Amino acid sequence: MKFWQMLPWMEPDQIIAAARFAEDVGFHGVMLADHGIYPLELKAPYPYSADGRPPMGSDAWYPDVWATLGAISASTTRLHMSVAVYVLALRNPFEVARAIGTLDILSGGRVALGAGTGWMKDEYDLYGVDFATRGQRMDEMIEILRGFWSEGTVEYHGKHFDFPRVQISPAPKRNVPIYIGGAAPVALRRAARCEGWIGAGNAPAEVPALLAQIRDYRAGLDLTMDGFETVIGLTTPFDPALLASLEEQGMTAGVNPPFRFSLGERSSLDAKKRNMEDFAKRFIVNRPA
Repeated sequence: MKFWQMLPWMEPDQIIAAARFAEDVGFHGVMLADHGIYPLELKAPYPYSADGRPPMGSDAWYPDVWATLGAISASTTRLHMSVAVYVLALRNPFEVARAIGTLDILSGGRVALGAGTGWMKDEYDLYGVDFATRGQRMDEMIEILRGFWSEGTVEYHGKHFDFPRVQISPAPKRNVPIYIGGAAPVALRRAARCEGWIGAGNAPAEVPALLAQIRDYRAGLDLTMDGFETVIGLTTPFDPALLASLEEQGMTAGVNPPFRFSLGERSSLDAKKRNMEDFAKRFIVNRPA
């Protein structure tokens, strides 16, 4: 099983060193988090907590994900990179295609787009983008991104995006994998059409049913689970036996949670390194010598 180190909300000046250390101790990759803007007075309820309150506030750090992952790419050699998750439907598909395609080229094919529709209506309102149609926009954007990453040139005539044949160059040498976040049926169906799924934090007992649902959706598309990535953060402590059981059912990757959850709001780089080293010793089998 692969493991990702989650880097959301951590001190920006520690990110590069933390990513280097994650590579050193055997993590497969690192993931950032994304919001384009965060209102000081939030109205939208957070869908993943019982009381509707998000685990972060307006002062949480959200450095630009593609600039930050570019710096991580230049500072590492094997480490993979993604976002859990990028609010794709907020953005312009041309800018996203260029940014991620360029990063994939410069990193030697180490980037995956972790994407979701987002939950914060306030953010969509500030961007001037319709919240109600975000799923439709995202589906069209995935088609557009696929075109740019495979062909370099795209002509598209959809409900939300309409443009003549245009080119973005250089194009990456592969179709950058897309991992979809979210646990609603529509998100799982969208994930089944892509290359992976990122959980939003799940109890171990929930995981088998979610994986079975994705497997069924892919079977309906004549697709197997071969090569399909399932990156799942568990909400309860886990052990090697539990991970082995979930791996048998289709879980391909686990995560070490954001440092905020284990070390508090602020912590030193040394504390983060000790946290990653301890995790690696317990769970990462094929560690570098």
